[in-house]
Amino acid sequence: MPLQDDFRFKAHGLLVELDASIAKMMMMVSAKEIDGAFWEEATTRHHEAFLAWHDFIAATDDAADSKSAIR
Repeated sequence: MPLQDDFRFKAHGLLVELDASIAKMMMMVSAKEIDGAFWEEATTRHHEAFLAWHDFIAATDDAADSKSAIR
């Protein structure tokens, strides 16, 4: 159970950051602020949040595959 809790806690944190980055970009699009330094910062934040989520899920899939191979 602790491993599931660790997974859920980490997944939640990563998804909160990904959601926040998307919300920020959506607000900027609706305000027609899609250029300049603030836009670059927002897109970089989103890109990094997505990569963190992707890497987390990929590592989880790799761990699940190796457990399956052991059994």
